[in-house]
Amino acid sequence: MSEYEGFEPTLSLEDYPSDGAPTSETHRVGPLFKPSHPVALAPVTSPPHSVDGFVREFLHELNFEQGVSLSRSTINDQYLALSKTVRHYMMARWLETTRKIREGKLKLVGYLSAEYLLGRQLGNALQSIDLVEISSRALQGCGLDLNYIRNQEVEPGLGNGGLGRLAACYLDSLATMSVPCIGYGIRYEYGIFRQTFVDGRQVEQADTWLGLGQPWEFAHPEAAVQVDFGGYTEKYYDELGKERTRWIPAWNVMGVPYNYMVPGYQNGRVNTLRLWSAQATKAFDLAQFNQGDYIEAVRSQTFAENISKVLYPEDSTPQGKELRLQQQYFFSACSLRDFLEEVLEPDADLHTLPDRVIFQLNDTHPVIAVPELMRILMDERGWDFDEAWEVTQKCFAYTCHTLLPEALEVWPADMLSRLLPRHFEIICQINDHFLAEVRKRFPNDDAKVRNMAIVTDYPDRSVRMAYLATVAGTKVNGVAELHSQLLRDKVLPDFSQMWPEKFINVTNGITPRRFMRLANTRLSALITDAIGVGWVTDLERLQELEPYAEDAEFREQFRKIKLANKHRLYRQLKSRDGIDISGENMLDVMVKRLHEYKRQSLKLLHIVTVYEQILTGKVKLEDVTPRTFIFGAKAAPGYRMAKETIYVINQVAKTINANKDLEGRLQVAFPANYNVMLAERVIPAADLSEQISLAGKEASGTGNMKFALNGALTIGTEDGANVEIRQRVGDENFFLFGMLEPEVEELQKKGYQPHDYYESNPQLKATIDLLASGHFSNGDKNAFAPLVNNLLWEDRFLALADYQAYIDAQARVDDYYAEQDEWTRSAILNVARCGYFSSDRAMHEYIDKIWHVAPLH
Repeated sequence: MSEYEGFEPTLSLEDYPSDGAPTSETHRVGPLFKPSHPVALAPVTSPPHSVDGFVREFLHELNFEQGVSLSRSTINDQYLALSKTVRHYMMARWLETTRKIREGKLKLVGYLSAEYLLGRQLGNALQSIDLVEISSRALQGCGLDLNYIRNQEVEPGLGNGGLGRLAACYLDSLATMSVPCIGYGIRYEYGIFRQTFVDGRQVEQADTWLGLGQPWEFAHPEAAVQVDFGGYTEKYYDELGKERTRWIPAWNVMGVPYNYMVPGYQNGRVNTLRLWSAQATKAFDLAQFNQGDYIEAVRSQTFAENISKVLYPEDSTPQGKELRLQQQYFFSACSLRDFLEEVLEPDADLHTLPDRVIFQLNDTHPVIAVPELMRILMDERGWDFDEAWEVTQKCFAYTCHTLLPEALEVWPADMLSRLLPRHFEIICQINDHFLAEVRKRFPNDDAKVRNMAIVTDYPDRSVRMAYLATVAGTKVNGVAELHSQLLRDKVLPDFSQMWPEKFINVTNGITPRRFMRLANTRLSALITDAIGVGWVTDLERLQELEPYAEDAEFREQFRKIKLANKHRLYRQLKSRDGIDISGENMLDVMVKRLHEYKRQSLKLLHIVTVYEQILTGKVKLEDVTPRTFIFGAKAAPGYRMAKETIYVINQVAKTINANKDLEGRLQVAFPANYNVMLAERVIPAADLSEQISLAGKEASGTGNMKFALNGALTIGTEDGANVEIRQRVGDENFFLFGMLEPEVEELQKKGYQPHDYYESNPQLKATIDLLASGHFSNGDKNAFAPLVNNLLWEDRFLALADYQAYIDAQARVDDYYAEQDEWTRSAILNVARCGYFSSDRAMHEYIDKIWHVAPLH
């Protein structure tokens, strides 16, 4: 019987999908309070760590913040009150961590990233401060269910994929390691779009993640920063008669900071993520409004707020490109100003700035911060170029996340000079200074000078941001061993020749707190029973599981957990997407951003091959390994071929799933709007992880690590971190296929002709012919023409060249999966041997090789 009337006990998390949340479809403005004399402040303390104390805090939030009684509260009221209650328990730790950083004048990491794919906050906060049991019992006493309330949380869509999720993992690790860090980014009002499918095609909808309230953020409009744009520069003479430059901007916006707490795992430390929201300096023109011009009255507000409206605005137009540049400068300028004026003490000597901060550039998006720091030092502090450049070069480090030329940002010079005229001048100065070094190092080599120029005239005058980051950074790192090698040898070879010591590798990692401890509670409990609790913060301890791979009882428990995770996923897909999946089929999963180099088209060809072989009687249905294929992917709104691929996959899935003869043997599921919440259900359930990018194109990948650590075997190419996963788990526990990177390069040099592979391989020809026949599109033979023609006549990422090797590898998968005991042994060894891929290990490497920061004691 509940202690509170009117509430029935609710169902558990197993009965509700984790995506069941309701949705509705540069200068400081004013000084912060700084007392002129010492003020005695009462210490901030956490609420009582007890069930009764938690109940009191929760009901206080419900009554006095939400303004409702328990009996009249909605599920959203309960979620907001619960989140703010949990927030109370972190506040004292957060304020104490911030105080120690300030008073200790410690060096910290300023992590600059355009993306943070955070995932839900409540569950992570509860486990980080060890409140799961207390909160569950407290809510039970109120007649409420913790898991049901947790499921109301709407995930912030502030990232697009691996880049944003990696940033979130790194912040988690730094807090867990007690390393001082502030993450800086943008508070996108709508974030990444919400994906839906209409007649199989992707349709983008606004992601209204803020619609029902956001209890995890603290707004500080009094600490807003002014950010200038446009205008012109002019020369003048200062009071000492020295010629200076000043920027006369044409317009500006305000950047309002929103703080998020980043708790360490049960260590009493809480770091900060600071996200910036753009607002107009003059949001409302009353005179225009009173004259009846209502649109003009709010025009400046609308214009300013566009900057932080959406993540990665579609940039196929000049306006879209310019908005992206505005976004990048906006958050970079806000973040630098915040650190210099609010984190540093007022009398700090900026000549010692490298002893107080290292700004990590997470890809090229925040590289405009380099000329911004130079502008502040030269134009506001009166330093000369050499003095400013010496300090600036010690304050930044650059992580490159790509090998694709189109992903290395290049800004048109006319756009950059129009939007940020002073910054363009400074970039040109940096370029001249750098090229003088190049000429001195490589005399009489004009080709090398042209190749290494930051500001290039070929084919059009433009600024190469990766080059600027490389020149300005103390270190440049790739994110997997192969990627770092290709970065040195293929992408930035002249720079690595000039500064070989500057280029290093730090292989990516993932946080085990979210992607094992939180997402896979059953497996985590099994691991803890076997080797103890310490593995959550020391993932290399998973090696202690190796002997258990030979333990028949442990293998049986492992299999039962995998099956339970499948059933949990299937219940969620039924509730969330209306997708019916049953049985104990092999779960074959490919979830990642939709891009041609990741080769979802190759996975599609495999599925259609199996289907065609059954259809034509080449194989008997009873001889086909029962498989359920799951895709999860979003395509960039302007990426036509990626969207065509989604359409074809959905149409093929519709046909296969409608075939009653295949029921229980083959099924294809493509749930819309794949995100962190769904990943936390899909990854623990997977048997086979598809990591099939063309060798030499994937920087690292982190999905491959998450799957391996949750007991999925990988089928993959020798690409990205696949290389290191295979080396650690062993060839016998990894399904390798495909060309190596040198073979790819050689084939491309010869002149790749995909149509030749089609003509010479009867099974490939039959597969593509079936796709083109109209069989999957109600007889419309032109429905798939864009994808089919692309595969036959272009195929930029050599899917047809790797097709037969991939089909052969899938046959090995079928054979091995039939030996369930051996498969389970390999799955356990994947878990045991992948502890290296922890984001904690990656952070230790950044600290040792690049940042040289110390943890709080």
